[in-house]
Amino acid sequence: QLLLVESGGGLVQPGGSLRLSCAASGFTLVYYAVGWFRQAPGKEREGVSCISSSVGSTNYTDSVKGRFTISRDNAKNTVYLQMNSLKPEETAVYYCAAGECTWRPEEYGSWGQGNQVTVSW
Repeated sequence: QLLLVESGGGLVQPGGSLRLSCAASGFTLVYYAVGWFRQAPGKEREGVSCISSSVGSTNYTDSVKGRFTISRDNAKNTVYLQMNSLKPEETAVYYCAAGECTWRPEEYGSWGQGNQVTVSW
């Protein structure tokens, strides 16, 4: 019943941009913090960004600061991750998760299915 539906992934050239969307079904996303994580093959799942439920404060891992922006559209029950100036090393499956703002993925209760983001020429 608690479903996060992701979209916006795909192939992008280095330096390009993508906007990932995380739309909630079956629950009201405004009451939850939402985190974005990514996982490359053979790598641990890495926290990218999160946005809090209460005041909408945001956090970013150092490597994406200044390039990525997380935001909410509460009317659409959706959280976005705008990714600019993408780098090849950021190729990964990107996941959104609802819960509390934390860098520990095990502390999130609901996850999307993941979107492949490939940054390549």
